[in-house]
Order: sequence, then C-alpha cells, then structure tokens
Amino acid sequence: MLTIALPKGGLLPDCIKLFQAVGLDFSLFLDKKNRQLQITDPTGTATAMLVRTHDVPVYVEYGQAQLGVAGYDVLCEKSPTVAQLVDLGFGGCRLSVAVPQASPYRRSLELPPHGRVASKFVNCAREHFRQLDLPVEIIPLYGSVELGPITGMSEAIVDLVSTGRTLKENGLIEIEVLFESTARLIAHPISYRLDANQLSTWVNRLQDAATQTVAA
Repeated sequence: MLTIALPKGGLLPDCIKLFQAVGLDFSLFLDKKNRQLQITDPTGTATAMLVRTHDVPVYVEYGQAQLGVAGYDVLCEKSPTVAQLVDLGFGGCRLSVAVPQASPYRRSLELPPHGRVASKFVNCAREHFRQLDLPVEIIPLYGSVELGPITGMSEAIVDLVSTGRTLKENGLIEIEVLFESTARLIAHPISYRLDANQLSTWVNRLQDAATQTVAA
C-alpha cells in the first residue's frame, strides 16, 4: 500500500485538496476532533501519516513513506536524500534576512563581522553568509525568532516571510531574500526508481492536478 507523509500546519488544506483531485481522501485530518496520526483513504489505496513539516523528508528518506509534501525551505535546510519531483505551486513564501526598522543595515553585507543572526533555518543562514564571506554567529531559535533583534540578542534574523505582516507588527523589515519557496512533492529515491506501488502513475496524476490548479 502506498504511504504518504503530509505536513501539519498551513500546507495541509492544500495537500488534502491535491490528493482529493487524484482520488485519495485524507480530509479526516482536517477534523479538529480527529486525533489519528495515520489514516487510510476510503478506497483502501493509500495510507497517509500526519507529521511535523520538518519531519516529512525524514520519513520519506528512511522509507516509512514513499511520497511526501514538504516546503522547498525545509528541503534546503535539511538536505535530505529524497527525490524532488514536482513544484506543487502552493504554500508560497520566501526565506529572508530582516532587521529592525531603525537598523542602519540595508543589505546582508552591511551587517557587522562577527555579528549575531537568529534563525530556525541555521544551515540556510550559515550558507548564505558563507557565500558572502561574512563571518557571523548564527543563533538557533525555534520559537518567535523576531524577538532576537527586539531584545538586542541579534542584529538580524533569517526567517520565512509570507505576507510580511508579522515582521511589520514587530518593527522589522526585510533587507534581502535568500530564495523563494513553495511546496514540493518528494519521493523515496529507491521506491521511485523501482516504481513501487505504481509511484510514477501517482506522481504523474499529482503533477497534472497541480498544473490544473495553478492554471485555474
């Protein structure tokens, strides 16, 4: 049976719609009364597990799921050994450097050498400043990253931005975009190569459904 890892949070409703479009119904995950973390669609064709966004590529990499949906930001941060197959076009956001509005810095390169940058995307942030040849201290934060510069713990943050509202409400502004991110369909490489559980057929269906959704 096909097993799919779906992310909790903001991507889930669009994931449910996508899989419904190819005949797989996991909408029970949207029921607030439901506490199941693994369900089988009514046709008995596939099982889906509901996991933290950052855990989706882990379950796929280790073969507990043959397919999964993860943000490009998560894939860049974790660099898992998975096959990235389809840009699904939803969940759009960007990974950006932000500073307080009163800050004199307006580009990453203007930040002081050995300054501090708070981020939950530690690897992406480190690589960004490595490419700039600017030594900084990356402070891992996994809650409200915006508090880093607000409290004076860091000069800047590297974080996901969607509408920019959270930054604005906390007195921060974007000064640089590292990359744009959308949801991606990923697969376990060996399972995909062997076409286990007709993976290629499902991938083609999902790609067609995603294309139609974007076109609409």
